[in-house]
Amino acid sequence: MILVRNDNFEITEDNGKVFIVTFSAGFPLKDFDGILRSHPRLKLSNFSILKNVLTTESVSPVEIGRWLPNVEAEISRDKMSASVFIYETMDYIQKNKDQLKQQVLEALADNNIVEGILDFDISTIEPGKAFLIAKGTPPKAGADAQITYLPKPERKPVIREDGKADYFDMNFISEISEGSWLGEKIPATAGEPGKNILGESIPAVSGRDLPIRYDKKSAYEVEEEGKIVIRSKIAGVLDDVKGMIGVNRHLPIHGDVGVETGNLEFNGSLSIRGTVTAGYTVIATGDISIDGAEGVSGAKLIKSIEGDVFIRGGIFGLGSTLVEAGGNIFVKHVNEANLVANESIHIGFYALGSQLEAHSIFVDERKGKIIGGRAVAKSSIVTAISGNRLERRTDLIIESVNKQESYAKMQEKAVQLKELQTEITGYEDKIKSLLPMIKQMNTQQVAAFEETKQALSKLKAEAVTVDREIKLMMDELRHAGKEEITVTKEAHPGTYIQIGKKSSLLSKMTNGKFLLEFGELNV
Repeated sequence: MILVRNDNFEITEDNGKVFIVTFSAGFPLKDFDGILRSHPRLKLSNFSILKNVLTTESVSPVEIGRWLPNVEAEISRDKMSASVFIYETMDYIQKNKDQLKQQVLEALADNNIVEGILDFDISTIEPGKAFLIAKGTPPKAGADAQITYLPKPERKPVIREDGKADYFDMNFISEISEGSWLGEKIPATAGEPGKNILGESIPAVSGRDLPIRYDKKSAYEVEEEGKIVIRSKIAGVLDDVKGMIGVNRHLPIHGDVGVETGNLEFNGSLSIRGTVTAGYTVIATGDISIDGAEGVSGAKLIKSIEGDVFIRGGIFGLGSTLVEAGGNIFVKHVNEANLVANESIHIGFYALGSQLEAHSIFVDERKGKIIGGRAVAKSSIVTAISGNRLERRTDLIIESVNKQESYAKMQEKAVQLKELQTEITGYEDKIKSLLPMIKQMNTQQVAAFEETKQALSKLKAEAVTVDREIKLMMDELRHAGKEEITVTKEAHPGTYIQIGKKSSLLSKMTNGKFLLEFGELNV
């Protein structure tokens, strides 16, 4: 079939291939663009060949390209869409709309495109440009599992309307009755399948499942109305048990800890309506709340192994009282006592001649005072006033994190956690394989099976503890280099400021934020 013939050349098509014979050399290459525009189906394969052919007379035909079908469908790699190309002039398209529309439908059928075919108007299709003709239905992802826990009241002083912190009302103990709702999980959904343009089904993507974490010794799960609900096994107090929601045993003491009670050691949380009298000791694994307005005077030891300590009144330590907390310490004021907390120490009014040690130390930034003694933290110390007019020596110290040591410890913990997870997987596989045979087990085998389950629970609790330690170390490393000591009103002469290895003993009154700038203390 002859496509073009002029004085210079003849272009023909044979079996989808395009050839040229040159009669006379010298036809300008740039004028060839007009021929391509008038013949959209002509697609050149090599411009350099065409250039050479046009500059020399040829004896035999030379292949320069291919002759495209006037309608062509192209399927995307993921089979989720298809486009149509019409290789005709706009004038041809407008005059042959019905014929081309039928050809488009035939091209779709030839390519087995049966799903998601879109309505189209032939007159809006531009020659040689892709036109979206079919679109598959993507699968709908299922919803992720949703987990809600009973919120634990935030333990911080209430700020009254006059702007003052109220350390007397903190709602420290949240009592829980047996069977109480502790949380719930709405399971992930399966989602909806989709279809590609070839009519092939595409599996739905299920929502992400999330584990619901709770202390299995104090809580249980039950299915209610399509939800997994966590309820309390026991009456007690809401607690964070190794990073998981749970209920701790609760022992209320309606009076004082002293001659009538003796020293107390309890696996759970303690709430003491009165005080801890001089020389006596209170130790609990959970939270300790001492509600007596007069506070504590001369007690020997008040220690929460894993929880917080709240003392509604103050502490008169007489140089001998030690208060320790696995979490935080909240107290109105402190006189000549030692306070140690893994997390934070919060003091309402003042600390006088006391030793304070925690990750962060907060003494009320409006009127709070640290006078005498030592306050040692890893992250921050905040107070309104440090020292006094008599220039009493008051040490405010930030012990910076040793990054190298912390990284080494973190790596050790990571190895330990990996080993624990491997053990946990082994125990889970063992339990899974034994479950179908549990009805055929004798008494000894059942006992061994229960021991295996207990060992698994112990390993999981240990893994949670190690994971929590790693996260604490990561948090410390993230804040490394951001340590600061804030004295909002008066830092008296005699105040000793130290951050890391840099230190200064103040010789004049000042205030502000003290931190390391370019490796030096900004005092």
